[in-house]
Amino acid sequence: MKKNDYLEIIRHHANDILESKGMEKEKKFIQHGNVSVYEHSVNVAIECLKIVQYTNIPVDIKSLIRGSLLHDYFLYDWHIPDKSHNWHGFVHAKIALKNAEKDFKLNEIEKNMIKRHMFPLNIIPPKYREGVLLCIADKIVATKETIEPYIIKLEKIKTIFSNI
Repeated sequence: MKKNDYLEIIRHHANDILESKGMEKEKKFIQHGNVSVYEHSVNVAIECLKIVQYTNIPVDIKSLIRGSLLHDYFLYDWHIPDKSHNWHGFVHAKIALKNAEKDFKLNEIEKNMIKRHMFPLNIIPPKYREGVLLCIADKIVATKETIEPYIIKLEKIKTIFSNI
């Protein structure tokens, strides 16, 4: 499947989330490297779908997508120095859940996914397969997004030295 195929599946199950005011806010906040929280959330949903496609793990696809999109729905820029952001890694899942519950009707799987997605940093693991997949996909995507700018720089340096 191509990225557009995954995006079509995501739109089918969660267009209300994608078009929400909160997700518009996420487009303005950076998550990792130069990737917005919105882009990160979509990337994580795509990665979850890829994992399911390759492993055939039985999941509730709609919940998987919706929980993935809302896992970082904390709605602030954690890079801006602020005492409330000091413990971001430990508290943002709880804040994301609170915000998501205000804006959307969530089922138990989605709530658990959002609340537990920072395992093992937060010590209680997810209860459902969808949450475990989210934890894995989130770590994969966050790593890619964080190191990608450095890989691009290394490729440029490699090109410069190969032309000497």
